[in-house]
Amino acid sequence: MKRAVFPGSFDPITLGHLDIIQRSTPLFDEIIIGVGTNSEKKYMFSLDKRIGFVKDTFAEYKSISVTKYKGLTIEFCKKVQADFIIRGLRNPADFEFEKTIAHTNKKLSGIETVFLLTTAKTSFIRSSVVREIISNHGDYTQLVPASVKE
Repeated sequence: MKRAVFPGSFDPITLGHLDIIQRSTPLFDEIIIGVGTNSEKKYMFSLDKRIGFVKDTFAEYKSISVTKYKGLTIEFCKKVQADFIIRGLRNPADFEFEKTIAHTNKKLSGIETVFLLTTAKTSFIRSSVVREIISNHGDYTQLVPASVKE
């Protein structure tokens, strides 16, 4: 069985995340979306709210589960017996950052990272930009799944 983890803070989940996860489903038997916490970050939405957004977005997908985790992603992968990490790439800067992490994760754990390029229609979407739009009462609804709009 091919099991993968798609890690992130999902503050909030965006159409970019949705696209990467949907396109990953034919590649893996099971995808575990790991909603991570980082004591260094200040979140707009609570952990429970973020998990709720993600669960609602993927409620119809039998091969996708959602859970929270804390600490290193590779330790979470070991705990859930996942051999792959899924990451989306928007631009060359993402690649350089993610490449370093992927090589380190592989060296430390043997866990392989699979990169998917974002589609052109979602490549500009960042959770941080969505949060800024929400904070300033702008229309963010074209950037997020229905679960966040509610």
